[in-house]
Amino acid sequence: MRGRLDSIDWAILRELQADGSITNVELARRVGLSAPPCLRRVRALENAGIIKAYRAMLDPKALGFEIVCFAMVQLAVQGKTELDGFEKRIKEWSMVRECWVLSGDVDFILKCVAPNLSAFQSFVSELTALPNVRNVRTALTLDLVKDEALVPLEDVPEPTVS
Repeated sequence: MRGRLDSIDWAILRELQADGSITNVELARRVGLSAPPCLRRVRALENAGIIKAYRAMLDPKALGFEIVCFAMVQLAVQGKTELDGFEKRIKEWSMVRECWVLSGDVDFILKCVAPNLSAFQSFVSELTALPNVRNVRTALTLDLVKDEALVPLEDVPEPTVS
């Protein structure tokens, strides 16, 4: 689908990635369309699976989650059954906000939040006690330097408006 996107589609994606709560009327104005064709394009991007979801970005500290950390997990065995079992447990843990499968020495990296150090320590104890977990290394974050949307759309051409 990427090859079939024109500059207006890219502009729609750029605007929605920056602010998913923008109204269709404002989005249409920014990309140089009237509202109905803009909405049709957004729906087509959603139906094609390019737009997966819309979310509000919340401040974890403002909501009582003082700890943001990363956990790097190495499994003892990486068979399908073992991987599926680990992934199932991770999906059940609300403190785990992101989980990525990696290549190399580390099998998974988890982005986690916790209300305090005690809750974080309990989480790490449970994580290391899981069957098939060989090693867990953790890193507490000190400060956020950059937090951008996952897809870099800065270099995509701007739409030409007649």
